[in-house]
Amino acid sequence: MRVYWQWRLDNLVGRTLQTEREGRRMRVDGATDRYTGTAIVLHWLSALLIVAGFTLGISMVDLPISRQKLEWFAWHKWIGITVFLLTCARVGWRALHAVPAPVPMPAWQQRSATISHRLLYVLLLIIPVSGWLYSSSTGVQVVYLNLIPLPDLVPKDKELAAVLKAVHVTLNFSMLALVCLHTAAALKHHFVDHDTVLVRMLPRPRHS
Repeated sequence: MRVYWQWRLDNLVGRTLQTEREGRRMRVDGATDRYTGTAIVLHWLSALLIVAGFTLGISMVDLPISRQKLEWFAWHKWIGITVFLLTCARVGWRALHAVPAPVPMPAWQQRSATISHRLLYVLLLIIPVSGWLYSSSTGVQVVYLNLIPLPDLVPKDKELAAVLKAVHVTLNFSMLALVCLHTAAALKHHFVDHDTVLVRMLPRPRHS
């Protein structure tokens, strides 16, 4: 019996030491198998707001001037500013925390993923600014959440407003195309390649 318990103790100590070594190696390498909980929350919150903002933008354009249209315009602007702030937070968080090691895939797919992610971040920053510029050029100040008045970035200018509106719309549809590509790639990795590209950005399931 003493020999059995000694074997169990040695086995437990051995597994503990191995786990500690693996943990130290993971911290040194900076690689994990999943994104952090904060990164996951920021990602999906941004995604929900992008869908909501785009849907509002499409829906409100053809509405006649009314209280509802003005409210939807305000909500659209608030969502845009919130997405901008969330993106700044995501960039900061990503700079300070380790990201999962790249999933094995062909080099061209890895390069495409890197380029598309960088373009998404750029668009998430410049689209809200383009909307802010457009609102300023129409003479309508952005008041974030009806609480914080934001300064006008440009003076009222009808011709400039027309240009900025076209820029804002073009950037939004570019974002739509990129998001569709991003979503299709994630689903392909999950259902065709059966790798962890999508799973590691999903909340960890709770075990009963």
